[in-house]
Amino acid sequence: MNEEQTLPLVLEHMPKEIPGIDDIQLMIIDDGCSDRTVEVARSLGVQHVVHHAKPMGLARAFRDGVDYALKHGADIVVNTDGDNQYPSAAIAELVQPIVRHEADIVVGDRQTAKIKEFSWFKKRMQHFGSWVVNKAAGTHIPDAASGFRAYSKSALIKLNIVTEFSYCMETIIQAGNKRIAITSYAITTNPKTRESRLFSNIFEHMAKSGGAIIRSFLMFKSNVIFKWSGIVFAVAGLIPIVRFLVLAAMGMTAGHLQSLMLGVALLMLGALCFALQIISEVQRIQRRLVEDELERTKEIQYSLPYQRIWARQDEFGGYTGEPTGLPGENAALPGNGAALPGNGTGLPGEDK
Repeated sequence: MNEEQTLPLVLEHMPKEIPGIDDIQLMIIDDGCSDRTVEVARSLGVQHVVHHAKPMGLARAFRDGVDYALKHGADIVVNTDGDNQYPSAAIAELVQPIVRHEADIVVGDRQTAKIKEFSWFKKRMQHFGSWVVNKAAGTHIPDAASGFRAYSKSALIKLNIVTEFSYCMETIIQAGNKRIAITSYAITTNPKTRESRLFSNIFEHMAKSGGAIIRSFLMFKSNVIFKWSGIVFAVAGLIPIVRFLVLAAMGMTAGHLQSLMLGVALLMLGALCFALQIISEVQRIQRRLVEDELERTKEIQYSLPYQRIWARQDEFGGYTGEPTGLPGENAALPGNGAALPGNGTGLPGEDK
């Protein structure tokens, strides 16, 4: 959003060739820009633009950018910021773990302890936030808040962005819980060019990031929370009940009815937590089934036959209706009554 001043710096050192990559294409997400960002981008060789009529926020911009990239045949998507915080020249090394099939997500580690612009408190909070995310995800990413990342097509098909603030924390937690291979690559950031537009101060950032982490954690581990809550309440409820029974056996029940009532109340809370655990477990299974189905749908949506359809879209979502010149463009698409891609494999029973 409104990066006409810094965009030339971002694109100046953008790699023209990367080992293992056949084709490099540039795209910007115009998140309601009111300046000349788009014109500057086109003049500097950016081939693709995703437009938002008004600012939609970082998470929505990332989601729409990924959707556009996959529709147009991207095998690897690299995300960097328009304020030139991240070194564009490092992209060539950032994608190598994906090229070598060693990882599906690579996060650029800014080495926040060495960033001069960060205060001591901000460095501590960055470290603590990354620790929390790694505990929730079961990963070992030193800079969870970094937006300089490379994703494989396989990883992007598995990930589903639901937050409205920042996708950074959410994608790591999802990747960890979905067993997507994720690693990091150390980088050195560029000098600061402007203040962040995502938040006005560190405390707002902490509050929004904390909310995103909690929501993402609950998506995968809410059953664990209810299980341990149920155990705690059940044990806490048994203590006053056992005390009451011991006193009753000694003939000293007078004046101790409160212990029995407290114990019963705590046991009821424990039973409620266990019931919620069962419900959350059922919902977790249902979510996994829905995500599996969504993954298959995305694989079809981003397959080569449908890429020929998306290639006819203009940058505002309309269709030109004109041939694009892509190989096989006139081939039959699934569902039009003609042969499906991959027909005639010779498998047993294929002609049934």
